[in-house]
Amino acid sequence: MTIPLARKFDNKKFMWDGVVYESDDQAQQVMEGYAKDGFEVQKFVNEGQFLVYSRRVATVEKSGD
Repeated sequence: MTIPLARKFDNKKFMWDGVVYESDDQAQQVMEGYAKDGFEVQKFVNEGQFLVYSRRVATVEKSGD
């Protein structure tokens, strides 16, 4: 199976982190770490493979002129 690098969830584009996790628990731990860092995360399960997809909206900081 070819794993897509990007996948849409709720019409939002998420990127795969490149790792196939052996268990739901492993994937869940990684997802929690990404969430703490400000990412939106989604898990995708296919044929016993646990995949983690994440996204973060880029923000522009305004300078204090």
